[in-house]
Amino acid sequence: MDANRIQSTPIIKKETKNKIRVEFEGRTSALERFKLKVFSVSFLKDVVWYIFRLILLIGISYVIIYPFISKVASSFMSREDFVDATVLLIAKHPTLETYKAVIVDNEYFRAMLNTFVLSASTAIIQTFITCLIGYGFAKFKFKGRKLLFMFVVLTMIVPHSTVRLSMFMKFRYFDILGIFNFLGGGVFESIDILKFTDISLINSFVPFYILSATGLAFKNGLYIFMLRQFFRGVPDELEESAYIDGSGPFRTFVQIILPLSVPMLITVFMFAFSWQWTDNYYTRVFFTHQGPYTLRAFIKIPRSLDTEYPGQNMYVAAIRNTCGILIMLPLILIYAFLQRYLVQGIERSGIIG
Repeated sequence: MDANRIQSTPIIKKETKNKIRVEFEGRTSALERFKLKVFSVSFLKDVVWYIFRLILLIGISYVIIYPFISKVASSFMSREDFVDATVLLIAKHPTLETYKAVIVDNEYFRAMLNTFVLSASTAIIQTFITCLIGYGFAKFKFKGRKLLFMFVVLTMIVPHSTVRLSMFMKFRYFDILGIFNFLGGGVFESIDILKFTDISLINSFVPFYILSATGLAFKNGLYIFMLRQFFRGVPDELEESAYIDGSGPFRTFVQIILPLSVPMLITVFMFAFSWQWTDNYYTRVFFTHQGPYTLRAFIKIPRSLDTEYPGQNMYVAAIRNTCGILIMLPLILIYAFLQRYLVQGIERSGIIG
């Protein structure tokens, strides 16, 4: 019996000039209504589904968040805490010694500045180039468009490690269609200042800029796909109205399309910046020990810390965790300020929803 279907009959008990007292005959008590609600099938289903979701959420949160919490907790521990079996997450002798040694001895701010310059510059180039390519795939019809876009998707599938050696050799002995080798080895062979036979771009930012500008690396295929999906969602009527008013394709793109694309462009920029910031593959290929000092080389044991004692393995791991926290900190701050644009860009990219 459903509580909502119970019929109650109103009965006038007392009537005066200004007040009427009405009672209901056969009215269900609060306890009976509670029993009917609790023991209903729909309510039990909702409760079971809620408990299942709660357990699943707690489990996933534990798997994802606990390693980060343990890293943060260990970064504040002293050497005595690592040999104390009773210390789990909360340090008995909290200290900032590890942070101080890592920041000073490992030159954190120098590494962060070099990495910021590299990440920001490559991200700007990637955002600009992929925006143009994505807009072209979305709004212009030309022969071979589907074939070219297939190659763009292919760049997301092929592992970058398969072209590691050829990429290194290309920039170690840099040449463009043999032009430098021809000029340096033949035409200008007798002029020392014009010899181009051995141009090395290793240990510089130039390979990163070339790969970003040509759309060949750093997840550019993904960014082109995201921007293409976004531009396909922009109504064609906006461009047609601009063309009727005498605006050309470039002016329409700059004055109409780009202002609408700000959230998406910020999203692509954040992706490109964060991937380059945490990159460990291309920096290993193009930077040797003599290259620019970036955050890749920042993760090491400071000279001022003594790690030769029992429990040193855990202490060394905590030092590396501290380096990792300092690397992630700028990304966390950037995300905190730009998360609104990031969510909007992902929603409009066509990847989800």
